[in-house]
Amino acid sequence: MTVAAKADVKVADEVWIAAALLHRERPGEPDFAVEEIVARARREALTGEMRPGVYVHVVQHCVANRPPNPARYRMLTETGPGRRRLFRQGDSYHPAREGSKITPSLETLPRRYAGLLKWYEHWSARMRKRIERADPLLSLRGSGKRVWADEHADEYVRRLREGWK
Repeated sequence: MTVAAKADVKVADEVWIAAALLHRERPGEPDFAVEEIVARARREALTGEMRPGVYVHVVQHCVANRPPNPARYRMLTETGPGRRRLFRQGDSYHPAREGSKITPSLETLPRRYAGLLKWYEHWSARMRKRIERADPLLSLRGSGKRVWADEHADEYVRRLREGWK
């Protein structure tokens, strides 16, 4: 595994790292203010000092459900005005961002953050399962299987239509 030098860390990866650290440190919070993510990136100081592109990446370039302008990353999701969280598979996104980068690659991450990728996989899968359990429509899956338990579907429909003209 190569180790990314400070200058080699892309701004988008810096934003993803900051958001991932916030999620990992504060697991009870569903999302974060743009300013919190920017402040966390500043505190990490991945490149020595805060680069001016961090803010615009948090606001626009990394946000999956916004039109690309010009970057197409899908690293964050806008959950409300001024609020962001990490993007998860299954989240909606702007069609022009199809196939774009969701996480940094292991090779481009500074070594001390490599564990964030494994953490993200578990976090994303856990959140997806939690949403599926909480979704009222998805929770209905299989609930109608007893409707025709005693009769064939055609017989059921025929019985319902008795007396129709």
